[in-house]
Amino acid sequence: MSRVVLQGLEFHARHGVYDTEAVLGARFVIDAELHYPFAQLNDDLNEAVNYAEVYAAIQEEVTGTRHQLIEVLTGFIARRLLRDQPTLDAVTVRVHKPFAPLPGVFRDVFTELTLTRADQ
Repeated sequence: MSRVVLQGLEFHARHGVYDTEAVLGARFVIDAELHYPFAQLNDDLNEAVNYAEVYAAIQEEVTGTRHQLIEVLTGFIARRLLRDQPTLDAVTVRVHKPFAPLPGVFRDVFTELTLTRADQ
């Protein structure tokens, strides 16, 4: 299956279970893999997935409503992309929280969810 990937979309948001996360916020990084058949696509944006629309939808989901769990945010983003982009067969969304409040040294914490149109 063919895919288009939007990788490393960065936003400041206030997701998390702790009060300080609600007040100060943190950086969140989103990756979205957009699966749809584009091998025979005509050179027409109306037949393709509009990346600007995808970016705007992700931005709205990340910076709009606050969630305690990034797992929940990941699901909202995946379902929104499938709803808004009828050309998509499936999406994989990763929400990275590189500054999660954990004791110790780590590179990243992220969630990943793949949904197909049939999962809707």
